[in-house]
Amino acid sequence: MPRRLRPIADTARDRCDPPRRGRPAPPTIEDVPETTAPQREPRFSPVIALIAVSASWEGRLSAALRDLGLSTRKFGLLGHIGSEPGISFSELARRSHITVQSAHTAVRTLVDEGLVADATAHAGSASDLRITAKGIAVMEQAHQRLLELDSTLSDNMPRLAQSMDGVRAGIV
Repeated sequence: MPRRLRPIADTARDRCDPPRRGRPAPPTIEDVPETTAPQREPRFSPVIALIAVSASWEGRLSAALRDLGLSTRKFGLLGHIGSEPGISFSELARRSHITVQSAHTAVRTLVDEGLVADATAHAGSASDLRITAKGIAVMEQAHQRLLELDSTLSDNMPRLAQSMDGVRAGIV
């Protein structure tokens, strides 16, 4: 006589550990009433709009930098190193919103690609990061592409570009 199989849900439920003392068992799908989200009028969210616009333009910048061997993160790191030779890993991480460990890893990649020179004597000593001639050449090309994107944004979305100038003026 063939063995009768039980439904998977029953088998999984049977294998669950009993609830710990003082804690109720987690609800099953049968325990949760069917609900719907409250009906609201659609409203404009500036935060969601900013995220959507930002993602679109970040994608365009990524595509423009790709054949230069740069990501937006590498572009930012090179910009910080180029504008402040000798910048510390801690400061580089802070400005880039990454951990110091991630900054070390990213800089190692930039060094391996010949874009940055790291003359740091040893671990724990003050860092001496500098952009190389190759890094400068790549950054010049990257900045030209960024200027083209800035121009496109200003032409296609002049009010957004103007408001971003206002935001920058308030931040910087």
